[in-house]
Amino acid sequence: MSVQDELLNAPPAKLLIERVCKSYRGIRQEVQALDDVSLSVNEGEFVCLLGPSGCGKSTLLNLIAGLEYPDSGSLSADGEPILGPGRQRMVMFQEHALFPWLNVTDNVLFGLNLKPHLSDADRQGVARAFLEIVGLTQFAQSSIHELSGGMKQRVALARALAPNPQILCMDEPFAALDAMTREQLYDDLQKIQQKRRKTIIFVTHNVREAVCLGDRVLLFTPRPGKIRAEFKVDLPRPRDINDVAVAQLASTITAELKSLLKQTAP
Repeated sequence: MSVQDELLNAPPAKLLIERVCKSYRGIRQEVQALDDVSLSVNEGEFVCLLGPSGCGKSTLLNLIAGLEYPDSGSLSADGEPILGPGRQRMVMFQEHALFPWLNVTDNVLFGLNLKPHLSDADRQGVARAFLEIVGLTQFAQSSIHELSGGMKQRVALARALAPNPQILCMDEPFAALDAMTREQLYDDLQKIQQKRRKTIIFVTHNVREAVCLGDRVLLFTPRPGKIRAEFKVDLPRPRDINDVAVAQLASTITAELKSLLKQTAP
């Protein structure tokens, strides 16, 4: 198997989170973001973290990525403890965070710096492959400022996927996009996930988005964040966010979310 084939076809990981707690020291008091959170994510599973602002979703994502550390509890990926950032876990944020002084291909190549053993030819081949996957082959040499918002997010997705991470952490990556662009990216992401079988942890406030994309939807309580409920999404793929079945399950989850907010209101 060539280096390029290895990058394109590495097996996905399994994620295990056990009794994780995380607090932040505020100006006046300590704020607990997560309280005793445990979660197991299967290989190739797409899990959506859903809940109101301040429920710890992004904090948990940062812990999985190794960008922050828990106060207690443990996290492991593929049997190895998560002790910091690693090449097997990549993050895609709400803002594309692309480098405006680099063109599209060079932005994707930047992510491949995490693979120092690759030759220049290997890097170029992998970059071309992932630009093709996200439908941007013809824009390979374009400047970032020439792209639409949706195209920039496609570049960001290609950059995150290029090092072939076993876990992809996505923090509301489509929130700033218009509805039509989001729907196209929902379709793209589902196709990529089905083809590559990546383990994806996806943070969102959008209930329908969670149902459209996820294999499971985990509903978090307001601070301190705990997993209040879990919804398995047994709907065929690819899913359309406007499908009746998606809307029906989203309605059920929304009702649970409203009940949760009512119970925790001051």
